[in-house]
Amino acid sequence: MVPFDLASNFWEEPQFWLGLIFVTFPLNFLVYGLNDFTDGKADSLNPRKGNYLFGAKLSKKELEPVFWQICAVILPFVALFSYLEGREMFLLLLFMIVVNIIYNFKPFRLKERPPFEIIIQVGYVFTALFSILLNNLEMLPWQTLLYLSLFAFQAHIAGEIMDIEPDRLVGKKTTAVFIGRKKAKLLMLFLLLFEAYILKFWFDDWVLSGFLVAFSFWLILDIFVFFKDRPYSVTQMKIFGIAINVSAILSMIWVLYSGNLLHPNF
Repeated sequence: MVPFDLASNFWEEPQFWLGLIFVTFPLNFLVYGLNDFTDGKADSLNPRKGNYLFGAKLSKKELEPVFWQICAVILPFVALFSYLEGREMFLLLLFMIVVNIIYNFKPFRLKERPPFEIIIQVGYVFTALFSILLNNLEMLPWQTLLYLSLFAFQAHIAGEIMDIEPDRLVGKKTTAVFIGRKKAKLLMLFLLLFEAYILKFWFDDWVLSGFLVAFSFWLILDIFVFFKDRPYSVTQMKIFGIAINVSAILSMIWVLYSGNLLHPNF
């Protein structure tokens, strides 16, 4: 949604709805289906899994058909979008698929090679590039792409912090496991403050930057007063998960309404 201008009446275009359907399910199924397919052991020991909020907890037998189900769901859309937009779209979609493969599968399996498992989250930003190409929109400013990348890094670290214990049990190496919960939270805090700086001084967005500053204050209390190096309970993680999803939806509405991320100050 980030590349769209509210004044353009983009919702009247069929390609917008095709793209929205694609990123909502087939692309989502690729990203999180492959993640579940290759992370079954860790997920089976993860108390926050097994629900609609945090994802599936399936047996190895239940996960067996997932890879082919993903292929069946995503390949028709790859063919359709490549037909509509040509070679550039095909290469972009191929790149997005390859990113997910090297993230999940050996010999690369970047999800267990810190800090590359964080850096590769930049792949999420290519969803915006897909939107631009499909809907013939102007390229986003580099400042916006930087902000989106930092947001993806920070969101991924938040998930790693919640998964430290089950990841350790199965020997899964992540940045949060490697540096510890408190340092991972401090890294997340640094990214939050950097994002808030970008939003305020590069885009003059008081709303989003104010929200991130408020979140940063909460994280400071989390690190030094409330939780420190202790893990969250499942109930606490569910409360955080719901709050994050609500704030994400509200921020999507604000970004589209304000258009601030389309117009940096320099």
